[in-house]
Amino acid sequence: MADEKIVQNSASAQNGKDEVNRFSKTDIDHVELGDEKRDHMDYNRVDKEVAKYISDVAIEISPEEDARLKKLVDRRVLVIMVFTYFLQAIDKGTMSFASIMGLPQDLKLKGQEFSWLTTCIYITILVVEYPTNRLIQRLPIAKYLGFSIICWGAVLALQAVSKNFTHIVVLRSLLGGFEAVCQPAFVVLSGMWYKREEQAATVTYWYMMNGMQQIVGGLLAYCFSLVKSPPSPLKSWQAIFIAYGSFSVLWGIAVLYWMPDSPMRAKCFSEEDKKLMIERVRGNQTGLQNRKFRKEHLIEALRDPQTWCYSLIAICTTLPTSGLGAFANIIIRDNFKFSVLQTQLLAMVLGAYIIIVLLSSNWLIKKTGQNILVMAAYVAPSFIGTTVLLTVQNKNRASQGGLLFSYYLVLSFWAAQTVAMSLISRNVAGQTKKSIVVAINFISWATGNAIGPQVFLKWNAPRYFIAFATHMGCYTLLMFVLAFLRFYLKRENAKKDRIQSEIAGSGAPEGEVGSTVHAFDDLTDRENVNFRYVY
Repeated sequence: MADEKIVQNSASAQNGKDEVNRFSKTDIDHVELGDEKRDHMDYNRVDKEVAKYISDVAIEISPEEDARLKKLVDRRVLVIMVFTYFLQAIDKGTMSFASIMGLPQDLKLKGQEFSWLTTCIYITILVVEYPTNRLIQRLPIAKYLGFSIICWGAVLALQAVSKNFTHIVVLRSLLGGFEAVCQPAFVVLSGMWYKREEQAATVTYWYMMNGMQQIVGGLLAYCFSLVKSPPSPLKSWQAIFIAYGSFSVLWGIAVLYWMPDSPMRAKCFSEEDKKLMIERVRGNQTGLQNRKFRKEHLIEALRDPQTWCYSLIAICTTLPTSGLGAFANIIIRDNFKFSVLQTQLLAMVLGAYIIIVLLSSNWLIKKTGQNILVMAAYVAPSFIGTTVLLTVQNKNRASQGGLLFSYYLVLSFWAAQTVAMSLISRNVAGQTKKSIVVAINFISWATGNAIGPQVFLKWNAPRYFIAFATHMGCYTLLMFVLAFLRFYLKRENAKKDRIQSEIAGSGAPEGEVGSTVHAFDDLTDRENVNFRYVY
């Protein structure tokens, strides 16, 4: 065999050089073997664990085999993600339910102190989010997740012994630190185990547990509300913290045992199935795992408009979400004039509406292929609902029902938050770049969540005009961001189409155009000329 030498292909005509130079030389390199030229994988960039299961040549997987592999992954990975997220959502939701179970009175909370019990969680997440994302990239992800679940369960249970604001704010802050791993880990896992066209549904399935926790949490909170002290040694809010926290600890132990860290380390699957599971995500072009930190990925992430669009989407959606989540039951009880037990049960209806929003938005995306337009369509009802809450006063039974319906309508914007997370999973490639973008996104997510409860000012109760006016501003900014993001991604795809045409016209090897040979080379979405954005 002739000696192999790396030579750079002439990727474009002279007038296209500036655009081509945006992409990594790795994309347009090839190996010269005598007179034969062929595209090749750069094994120096491929993760060593991944390299054992892949080759330059893609393996064709039949639809029947693909369906079988997905079912195996669903049973082992998706089930764990869905139930873990449900537990995290219901754990976070305990404060909303406890707010009308006597917790503020028992802990003698004053002024904005109740708001700080939600805000402190997200301040902690702001601090730990980047280190957490680096650990997700470097540590066995399932083990890290399982350990975090055990810790947050223990901290949640300890909240039952709080005697004052200081005790509970410290514990809530610790809770945020341990829960910070959940969502970014799931974004990474969704990209690791699922094909690009499956990821929107995957993210929807675990994210809609926010709605499920309202249904199950509302029913359980109704039951816990029946606990009376005396004769019970525990108050109802203490019982709910202990029950949820203890169960979370047990689930964390189960995750440590049951969940695989990656397809390569999945002892529960055969070697042949592991190879095929890796092969079926080759077309994602986003890689699988890579523990090497690449400085150029960091720079690109900070310069990429995508990064800051996803960041703004996170702020504009979580700021309303966190405030509405913390004050939902207070608004329904005090402004809409429902009893405590009615309010707990109405939370179930709210949860069902959230699930309908998320499932229907996912169905529309599958039907139309339009992600960002569907996001915008689901933000529109939030304008209507918020306008009603700002302008209509609760005077009679009819206005009470109308206000409650409008409150539910406001939460349709949740679809935008969910789809945005799946876009990060699908549109950001390169493991270091993805970890940076995910970290920035969840720092923004935590910022919005931290601010959200603070705009619900106690002196502005029960209608909270300032809070809902702030939410209107968020929805307006969100629509502008979505319009720009769609324009930008569409333009980037057009540039790549033009560059690929130039590569083909310059006599590049046929396999380079539209090839997946560099899918595991840890290239970013910008470096890989074969990558196309979903919008």
